Amino acid sequence: MILTDIFAMILRLAELAFAAIVAGINGQYLHAVRHTDSWDHGRFIYTEVVAGIAIFLAIIWLFPFSGSFVHWPVDIIISICWFVVFGLLVNYLDGACGYVFYWGDVSIRGDQCGRWKAVIAFAFLSAICWLVSAIVGIVWVRDHEARSYRRRWNRSRV
Repeated sequence: MILTDIFAMILRLAELAFAAIVAGINGQYLHAVRHTDSWDHGRFIYTEVVAGIAIFLAIIWLFPFSGSFVHWPVDIIISICWFVVFGLLVNYLDGACGYVFYWGDVSIRGDQCGRWKAVIAFAFLSAICWLVSAIVGIVWVRDHEARSYRRRWNRSRV
């Protein structure tokens, strides 16, 4: 039980860090293009909103208590949102910065292609972490329900 709590905390910390990196780099870009038409930057605004929601939920659910595992449906929804962010940003680059999964030139402070690849990489990693959190939550809830059912069954036979 304690091992699951520690693993869940590590996942939540990773989710928080990845979302903060995406929000920072993407926010810097949105600040740089703040005087242009916002309709053209809808995918970046969506990315910022998903990162903000992910940061908020990761902070709230970072505290270890058993109730944090029952939020697995929300974890799945946030994971889907992160995969959508990943797809939107990959579609935006459209090969302009080379192969998407070549992350050798990923840099937070480097050129613009390195920044976009960093955002794409951390969005993908965040999606995977949220998905793993959902799977851990599903396993925990099923195990908890099975133990509860066995306790009720054993009490009724006595």
